[in-house]
Amino acid sequence: MSHHTQYRGGVKRIALGGGIGAGKSTVVDHLRARGYVAIDADEVYRDLVARQQPLLATLVDAFGTAILTSDGELDRSFLSSVVFSDRSALNRLNAITHPIVGREMRRALDAASGDVAFVAIPLLRSEHRHQLALDEVWSIQVASEVAIDRLVSQRAMSVREARTRIDSQMSNAEREYLADEVIWNNADRDALRGRVDELLRSRGLDVS
Repeated sequence: MSHHTQYRGGVKRIALGGGIGAGKSTVVDHLRARGYVAIDADEVYRDLVARQQPLLATLVDAFGTAILTSDGELDRSFLSSVVFSDRSALNRLNAITHPIVGREMRRALDAASGDVAFVAIPLLRSEHRHQLALDEVWSIQVASEVAIDRLVSQRAMSVREARTRIDSQMSNAEREYLADEVIWNNADRDALRGRVDELLRSRGLDVS
């Protein structure tokens, strides 16, 4: 019996890690289109910082009303620009948001049914394994030069901005260390989807 089949009955939990420009959202969209449950940490965070939500009030207490738009919504790009240029602000933001987002993702995973549930986490850390009771971690990775090209062409960043974002993240070697499977995404989206389908088949999780 391979180690893939020895998980504790119930729903197998697989995390998808990957930095900016790695293709995590392409994988999430693909899994959802095929009928799998895929929880996305970014979406969970967006819901939690919506207007009138307690987390938004906590962030305003920590960073001031400058982080709000004129409509009273979180100005995410402004907050990003603040924390990316100030390590202590980034640490403060993470200390406030990570536990709450983590609890919400755990709640969503606990509520999932079926053979498998995926959870996409941009800032995957070793403690997520225990926190989310994960069975496996799949790391979606891209060479940094490819990621920079994508951010410049798809997200209208300057090369310098893109490089700063990539450099502020975990390295591919660190991600690989945390992962059970590495999914390289240096080619096109079809190749990426094909690799994901191959992993699903190898675990007997292919629903089609």
